[in-house]
Amino acid sequence: MSSGESHDSKQQSESISAAVLRILQQGSVAVMATLIEAANAATNVGAKLLVSDLGATTQTAGTLGNEALDLAVSDQAARVLESRADLRVFQIKEFAPALTEWSDAKILFERIQAEPRLVICGAGHVGASLAKLASLTGYRTTLIDDRGEFVAQQNFPEKNIELVAAENWSDAVRAAVGNGHGVSVAIVTRGHSEDEQCLRAVIPIDVDYVGLIGSKRRTNIVLRRLSDDGFDVARLQRVHAPVGLDIGAVTPEEVALAIMAEVVAGRRGGKGGPLSAWRREKNAEVEGKIGEEGKRGKG
Repeated sequence: MSSGESHDSKQQSESISAAVLRILQQGSVAVMATLIEAANAATNVGAKLLVSDLGATTQTAGTLGNEALDLAVSDQAARVLESRADLRVFQIKEFAPALTEWSDAKILFERIQAEPRLVICGAGHVGASLAKLASLTGYRTTLIDDRGEFVAQQNFPEKNIELVAAENWSDAVRAAVGNGHGVSVAIVTRGHSEDEQCLRAVIPIDVDYVGLIGSKRRTNIVLRRLSDDGFDVARLQRVHAPVGLDIGAVTPEEVALAIMAEVVAGRRGGKGGPLSAWRREKNAEVEGKIGEEGKRGKG
């Protein structure tokens, strides 16, 4: 490699590093594409292209060494990000067959984002259980309550749980949520008033997920009050209320599990159904065919 090429490579590496740092600090998401295999020995294997702010305002850093390849990989990066996969490997011919000279080259796509965050409003039995489960699941967690004794450090030895004794629910929630990128919010306070204060603070922010605990009646009361006060209907409709997946939860720990399952499903693009559903559908189909054949045999 010539000294000029080495200098360019160093500049690209620094540019990518700076872009990754910015993405993590802002709570944004990006995809790092790395050329890991190519037929041409002269090709810069290891070259990287970072694709961030996907959509109408796509931004890139680095290059794979070919403009057409960069464009095709940027388009594929958008699809990888939409799939919510953390890591995928593709040959160029799988997504850009027109680039025949690169057909057998392989690209590693890696999702780049800060560790997931969960802000929990309410440190009662459910909130406390949820904070500990979220911590175990790898989420950086903030637990908020206006009762200082409920967020005492001795109750939560986990290092990645931030405890906030709120003087004002709205201010505490807004400070914890920030710009909302990569943040899920679970509102599990002790009453209508606290729920409403927290939801009023969260709704204007583009969080990844927001869930509200309570019966259909209780959650409808809160959502209706916000709608009557002019909050955006589309944003209110994105609130998961009642919060959590239906697993028949009864105990606080089970309710926390139901909430955490829904949060993870939203982040990973899961459907929340049983993984074995396909088997039962297949068995039912086979049984149906056997039944039809039996009827024809009798006829």
